Amino acid sequence: MAKLILFNKPYGVLSQFTDRGSETVRETLSDYIAMPGIYPAGRLDRDSEGLLLLTDDGRLQSRISDPKYKLPKTYLVQVEGEATDTALAKLEQGILLKDGMTAPAKAQRIDPPDLWERDPPVRFRKTVPDCWISLTIREGRNRQVRRMTAAAGLPTLRLIRCAIGEWTLDGIDPGTWKHIKI
Repeated sequence: MAKLILFNKPYGVLSQFTDRGSETVRETLSDYIAMPGIYPAGRLDRDSEGLLLLTDDGRLQSRISDPKYKLPKTYLVQVEGEATDTALAKLEQGILLKDGMTAPAKAQRIDPPDLWERDPPVRFRKTVPDCWISLTIREGRNRQVRRMTAAAGLPTLRLIRCAIGEWTLDGIDPGTWKHIKI
């Protein structure tokens, strides 16, 4: 039976078990998960938070992370500025990035979610509004959500992946994980 771990990756943690080549000590998955033989299925940038899946099954890892399977990934994104209908429509139609056109996404304005505090906190500026959007993509390009929101005129302030396919962060606190039987 395959192991599947749902981990709520905190801000600043690398999506790998070791940190080679860095002069400063950075947190890795090994600071939170002591289970041999599992590997991340995909990645989540150091400055992003939320759901990271890990497994010991190579086929499952491929099905989760390979873009050809088009598994939906949903993010809660705090952006700088007001998410206008025009900006959301751009995200939904697909955005032209340096590495090509993105697939259409599902984008909507949402109320600020009830979340844990981030350390360090997101910078706050009295004169610049911010808002939250939910964004679902089916690709996994490098820093794709951040690049998409920036191209739509909404730079990302905080990024939390809350779902990958059927798996969600529900009931998993930052820095903790849950084992799912597959």
